[in-house]
Amino acid sequence: MKKNLGMLTLLFLIIACAAPSDDPDPNSGNNNGSNTGSGTLGKGQPGIVGIAGIDAWEKLASGEKERIKDFNTLFLHQSVGQDLEEGAKANGFPFDYYGPGDKTDKGLRGGIFVDVGGIANGNPSEKIRVFRENATRNKDLLQIAIFKFGYADIMDDNFEKVKTEYKAFVDALRLQSPNLRFVHITPPLVYSTTSFEGNAAKMKVGQWMKDTFKGTDIIFDLQALEANDGACQQNSVWRICPENRNSASDPSDVNGVDSSDGQGHIGKKAGQRISKALLMSIYNAGK
Repeated sequence: MKKNLGMLTLLFLIIACAAPSDDPDPNSGNNNGSNTGSGTLGKGQPGIVGIAGIDAWEKLASGEKERIKDFNTLFLHQSVGQDLEEGAKANGFPFDYYGPGDKTDKGLRGGIFVDVGGIANGNPSEKIRVFRENATRNKDLLQIAIFKFGYADIMDDNFEKVKTEYKAFVDALRLQSPNLRFVHITPPLVYSTTSFEGNAAKMKVGQWMKDTFKGTDIIFDLQALEANDGACQQNSVWRICPENRNSASDPSDVNGVDSSDGQGHIGKKAGQRISKALLMSIYNAGK
């Protein structure tokens, strides 16, 4: 009898060890840092992310930061966007390359308009078209949309048209995909404040973005980060600060050193710092 009881006890222990645990996996939800996409988004936290977003990102727990790697995100841009991507990579959050025909099924995806649609700077309408086409093709996968204008896209003679077309573009995507989240980016600035270079027009579009979308979406206020909240300006027109601009002491990994004041690329060190606010923007979109 005792022998039988011993055998039954041993059998019970074997079954108990083999049975799956009801305890939740402490690593579930972040895939240990893998970049698989299709993460679960929360309600999000609409609003403007500026300089304070850098410190907010730094204070996040590592597990919370890792969550964004699972958010299916499309970030289309041009050269300043490359500076931001390099900065995000330096912070441990690389964007997988997104090219023509690719899918938004691998978490963070980033691409440049000249690759994805053959669109050069100075043609904002075509950039909007290309982004919309790619978002529509990926409507069952895409969770967070991030469109970024280039500094050559917005000038005094077209900023009202850009506002109209951009709003129609956002409204169309929102109607098509009601659960899609948006991170809007205020247009990047250049160093020159002459009317010919359009910083005043870019500021008007940036302010319009904040006024229009802050109640529903995230606005990554790149202008505030580039100009140190307006510390760098001339005649009330903001410009990218010298310490944020690519220079001989802080060149861009992909764009080197600017050769004219009509440019506004971001230095490597500055990009690593500024991109933390972009990562915080993505986090807020899905938190």
